[in-house]
Parts: sequence; C-alpha cells; structure tokens
Amino acid sequence: MKHPEFYRDKEVIVLGLAKSGVQVAKVLHQAGALVTVNDQKEREACPEASELEALGISVICGEHPEGLVHEGVSLMVKNPGIPYHVPPVVRAQELGIPVVTEVEVAFHLCRAPIIGITGSNGKTTTTTWVGKLLEAAGMAPIVAGNIGTPLSQAAQEANENNWMVVELSSFQLKGTEEFRPRISCLLNLAETHLDYHGDMEDYIASKAKLFSNQTADDTAVLNWDDPVCRSLVPYIKAHILPFSINESLREGVHVVPPYLPGVEDEASRTIVYTDDKGFSHEILSVDDIGLLGRFNVSNAMAACAIAIAAGADISTLAGPLKNFKGVEHRLEFVMDIQGVSYYNNSKATNSKATYNALMSLERPIVLIAGGLDRGLDYEELVPALRERVKSVVLLGETKEKLAKAAQQAGLKEITLVDNGEDAAAVLTYAVKKAAAIAEPGDIVLLSPACASWDMFPSFEVRGSIFKEAVHNL
Repeated sequence: MKHPEFYRDKEVIVLGLAKSGVQVAKVLHQAGALVTVNDQKEREACPEASELEALGISVICGEHPEGLVHEGVSLMVKNPGIPYHVPPVVRAQELGIPVVTEVEVAFHLCRAPIIGITGSNGKTTTTTWVGKLLEAAGMAPIVAGNIGTPLSQAAQEANENNWMVVELSSFQLKGTEEFRPRISCLLNLAETHLDYHGDMEDYIASKAKLFSNQTADDTAVLNWDDPVCRSLVPYIKAHILPFSINESLREGVHVVPPYLPGVEDEASRTIVYTDDKGFSHEILSVDDIGLLGRFNVSNAMAACAIAIAAGADISTLAGPLKNFKGVEHRLEFVMDIQGVSYYNNSKATNSKATYNALMSLERPIVLIAGGLDRGLDYEELVPALRERVKSVVLLGETKEKLAKAAQQAGLKEITLVDNGEDAAAVLTYAVKKAAAIAEPGDIVLLSPACASWDMFPSFEVRGSIFKEAVHNL
C-alpha cells in the first residue's frame, strides 16, 4: 500500500459524480490531495455536489471546461462507465497523466489482502458466496467493489485481519496500473460490453489485468472449462488453482464424476478439492448446493477455491454452500400462481447468461427477453430455445433479432410487444401475455439476454418491475 501522504498536495481530477466518484473524492481529500470533481450532468442532477463542496472539494457540473486538464494535474480518477474517448480523458492521456479507476486508489490505501473476482457472468453470486464462506471460517471478510460498497470506502475500514472480497468489472480493471490482488479469480469470458471495449481483444485484456501484477506468492483461480480463460495461463505468474466441472484435476476444485459437456444425466456428484500433494477432500454433494443450475455449480467451486486459497478450513465450506439462496435478479424465484412458477433473471444481460438459465430449468418455459441492441446476434441461444422453451414474448431493441433466433429453434408461438414510451407498462403487458400463454407446470422466466438501458435505467429496475407485475397478476 501507499501511505496516504503520497497524495498530499497533488492535484487530482475525479471524473464522474457516481457513488464511487464521491467516495474516492472524499478519500483523496482526506489524504491531502487538491481534488476537483467534474461531471457533465447539470448541477440539479448532481445532488452530491453540495456535500463535497461543504468539505472544501471543488465541484464543476454541466460541462468539461477548457483547461480542466493541464500539466499540473498528477492523476485522473475516472468513473468506470465513462468511455476513454471523452475530451478530458483524451487530454489527460496526451499529457501523460495516469487515468485510473477508484480501484487503483483503493488498492494503494488498503491494509487488508484483496480477493479480486471478475468474469462475464456470475461475479455477484460468487463474490457474495465467498464472503459467506470466509465469514463461516471466521476470517472477517469485507465484501465491496462493483457489488455495492465502493472499494475506497471499504479500504478505509479494513485492517490486516480482514479479507477484502471485491467484485470487479472490466470497466474497473481497464483503469488499473499497479492493482495486485492476493487472490484473483476469472470465472468465465463471453462476448459482452463490446460497445464500450470496441472488440473482444480489449475486453479480454481488461479482464486479464486482474493477473498482471501478481507474483508467484499470489493465487489465480481460473475456470479450466473456459478456453479463453485457459488461453491466459502463459501470461499468469501467480500459482494457478483451477476449478472444473468437466475434468478431474491433479490440483484444484472439481466434480466427481465430471460432467460430460452437453450431456444431461442424473449421476450423483460431489465437489472435491485435490491439494498440491494429490490428496482429495470432499466438500459436499452437488445436490446439496442451494442454487439451481450447472453454472452455479461452477460458481460454487470457484468460491470454494478462493476460500481454500485464503486459508479457510475445508470443513466449514459445506454450510454456506447449502444455505445460500442467491442474489436478487439472478434466477430469483418470485412466486407460483395457479401452477405456474415465475423467475426473475433480469441480470442476464448477455446471451450466455440466458442460455445458462434456460438449461437450469427443467420444465417448459415461456421466456420474456429483449433489450439494448449491442450489435450481437443470438444464435448461441438456439439450442436452449429449441430444447427448453415453448414460447417467447419479446420486447426492446433486439426483439426482431431474438424472434429470428426463436424461428431458427422451431418455435411457433412468438409474441413481439410494441415498444411504448412507458417502459414499465410495456414489461407489465409482456408479463400478462406470458401468463396467458403459460399452463400449469410451466415456468415464466424473465431472462433478457440484453442490457436494460434501451428501456430501463438498470437491470435492477427492470427486475423489480417484473416482480411487481407478477405480484399484480
């Protein structure tokens, strides 16, 4: 870590007034930095500005003024969602000013060892699970980052006896330079966020920054079933602790017997940790895991590998794996109505996440899907649509693309909902249509395969509206 005095009297620009920006501005101000916060939103849309100004922090709203970025600036801390082509960021890069995210600052101020968890799908579930595993092992975890509490805030509260368990997005990792977690975990990689990254190469490179500063004294937990994850092995200097549902491993967390990719069977399976001496330790039966789906078996194994790497006693792992019932908006059971079960999977913002959800549910599905068009096709969904879905109700910018995938899958009942100005009314209507189609024994599943931003401010809002519509049926 760097001593807070490192920032004293240095001029720092914080770009963006979101929760993490407000917190990192406070932290840097307390460390003696000369902080200017800039947000392009108008002043009335920046309620946090007055709070920061009361502390003596300069706040500029409504524009990126000329001269904001100059040679005297030592650091720019950028909100992760702000693209790199905005003028202040471009100017900072021209002047050789480091442009980082809050994660980098928090790392330098954090006294606790950090566990960094990323991936295209499953980050929040796995991060939450790790927190529960370490808590059960008496290891004083603090769960933070992209999951809720800004890392810079949590870093101030942590000490050497804690473990900082951090969910990290590709946006956050792209803006790191020296960030080095004691334990890193890459869950999987799927085609997503290309509107931000431009191409898969930049997306993968951003995720891979999780490993770039680790050494042989650190641990990298890696999904051995994901070919893109495995392709990073030559670039990882840390000790690699893999997890796999498809292979038996000489060292790592795996399933006995392994799943055969693409094959469904009813065999009884056990999650096992094989240590570096070749001794195997049973953790629990797959049937006892508290969450549905093969993808959640993978998440559970990743969480186990992380906890073991942190020093958790293996005997403490089974309880939290059984008792954890999931995170809101992630294959969340809502209720049963007249023999039909309703599930909210609004967090499925890419086709892989929706594919996983479809393959986790064994009853006929009426699928509600659609959202922001990022220029992708949805052919990956065709096998799952063919095998698990009886009907689709589609909305948002991608409804025609998804309808094409449904047609390829041979579905006959395809409903397209008109996109009106009232997004809540559109989704509520879609729920009513799905409910009218569903029969006793069916499942109505919201799993959009798309981001929400064409209609809703967030996937959380989308999921909450879905749940309200279900309760009002």
